[in-house]
Formats: sequence, structure tokens, C-alpha cells
Amino acid sequence: MLARVAIALAASLAGAVPVVAQETIKIQVATGHPPIFLWVKHIRESFIPVVDAELAKTGKYKIQWNEAYGGSLAKVGSEVETMQQGISDFGTAQQVFHNAKLPLNNVSFFVPFGPTDASTVMKAADIIQEMPEIRAEWTKNGLVFLAGTVIDSYNLMTNFPVSKMEDLKGRKISGAGPNLAWFKGAGTVGVQGSLNVWYNDIKTGVYDGGIVFITAAVAAKLFEVAPHYNKMDLGAMFAGSISVNKSRWDKFPEEVRAAWRRGANSYKANYILEQTNRINSSYEAWTAGGGKVVEFPAAERAKLIKSVPNPTTDWIKQAGPNAKKVLAGYMDAVRGMGFKFPRDFDRE
Repeated sequence: MLARVAIALAASLAGAVPVVAQETIKIQVATGHPPIFLWVKHIRESFIPVVDAELAKTGKYKIQWNEAYGGSLAKVGSEVETMQQGISDFGTAQQVFHNAKLPLNNVSFFVPFGPTDASTVMKAADIIQEMPEIRAEWTKNGLVFLAGTVIDSYNLMTNFPVSKMEDLKGRKISGAGPNLAWFKGAGTVGVQGSLNVWYNDIKTGVYDGGIVFITAAVAAKLFEVAPHYNKMDLGAMFAGSISVNKSRWDKFPEEVRAAWRRGANSYKANYILEQTNRINSSYEAWTAGGGKVVEFPAAERAKLIKSVPNPTTDWIKQAGPNAKKVLAGYMDAVRGMGFKFPRDFDRE
């Protein structure tokens, strides 16, 4: 009898699934912008939930997320350094504010008047991410690129009416940095700024307007201080990404990396979908809030395009020997999708 019990118990134990202790991985998240903006919102709503769900399938690993948004840990323009120094592990890397560190990834900002369709720019951005020169830039900065963020087309908001290019002469216009050159030929005074400070800065007269995209402009209620939204079709831009500290990434088990990749795919898809769906309603919200949407005359836009000193000239000098190859790669990728640039900056 005892022998039969012992045999049955041994058989039962042999068929049992071993219990594996769950490993908890602590991750510090940091962004300069708050979650009212889509590129931060979808970290919380798309990336993190998918990663958690993927890891829950086996239960071997669990992420303990410490989320610090809106500049509480990393200010706008310091997100990359915060990750490099290990203060944060994961977050946004907005290359538009990091042109010194990520110039090649910033290529679209030196090609204004490109596609207004963010999906086209996103596809082109994905194509150039496969270039070894782009990958090397991330590695050099100790980061791993997970997914890009492309913003809907830039236009110009002002606290004064604009009907012709000459109306801009001498006006103080703010932008993220690289895009300030777009209005150099119009005689504007460029002042670097960001969505986090524009409302108060325009209200107090620091500058007269800013280069902004409608989905973010409405979220920040900028129609209250710069009600004239001048549609100039300056182009959608590959402006940022979600990235992770490479040292942390290299230590992740492959199961965790795979979960993060799926989370990144979800982030990118949901971000671009919500942004696209928001564009029309954002224009409606702008006018409902008291703002005006003004179509910049086609003839004046043509004058503006012609007036711009080729932005790629100085960028190529600053970005280094691989800049021309990346520029051609980006513009050819966009052309391959049927878009015709009003100026072929790479061929001038």
C-alpha cells in the first residue's frame, strides 16, 4: 500500500509544472512633456499595458514602472541626457531638441514643405532607421530606438493677422530650434521655445507666435494667446521617439525585449491613429475656442518656399560625413511614396 502511494506521488511530482519565482524589473520612465500630448499619452495607454500583458503570459517577469511625466524628472531637451546618465531608463527622446546629439535622426526638420501626411513621414522614418548610420547614432548615445513619433503638419500661429510674407518681417517667432530657419528668408527673429512655455511666453510678449502643429496647439489652448492659425503646410516631421538606455536593454532577457518590441509597435500604431483622427476635430476646437484658421495664399507660400536658405547646407556641416547619405535616403523614401517636393534641397 505504502509503495503504491509513493509511486503515485512520484508520478504526480514528475508531471507538475515547476514554480518559478517571478523577477521584478524596476524601470524609471521620464518625459519632458505631460500626458496631454499624444507622444506621452500613449506611453501610459499603449506601450506599458501591452508590455505588462505580454509578460503576464508566462509570469516570469514583471515590470515595476515608476512614471515621471511633464518634466518632473527630465525637462524638455534633457531627456536624452537623463537616460544616458541612468537617472531614467526609458522615455521620450525628442531629437528636435537634441540636434547636437541626434542630428541624423533630425533630418526631416531640414527638409521643410514636405508631406503633410504624418503616415508618409512615419514610413520614411522607419526606412531610414534601417540605415547603419542611423543605428550607429543611437548606439553612440547609449540608447536603443523603439518607435518613432511623427507630428502632424506644422503651421504658424500668431497673435497678429498674416496675409502675406512681408507681414512676418521683424516679428519674434518661436520654434523648437531647427525649424526657426524656415522663416529666415521672411525676416523673422527666431526664439527657441516649446509647448510647455509658449502659452505664458506669448501672453507676456516674449514672442509673437510659434511654429506648431494643430493637435498639440489645441491641447495647450494656444488659441487663447495666438488666435491666428495660419495654414502654410510646412510639413509633418519625424520629431521624436521612445527609447531605452542601452545598458539596461542589453541586460534584459529576450522575453522582456520581445514584450517591449510589441509594446513599441502598439505605441506607434495607436499614436498615429489617434493623431490622424484628431486633426479635423482639432481645427474645429481651435475655432470653437475663439481662434481663426487662415489659409495662407498659395502665391505667398511659393514666395516663402523660395526665400528659405537651403537648411541642409549648415546641417550637413554639423551632422558629419554621413549626412548627405541620410538626407538622400530620407528624401528618396518620401519620393518613392509619390510625393513631389517643391524644392529638392538634396540636389541644390
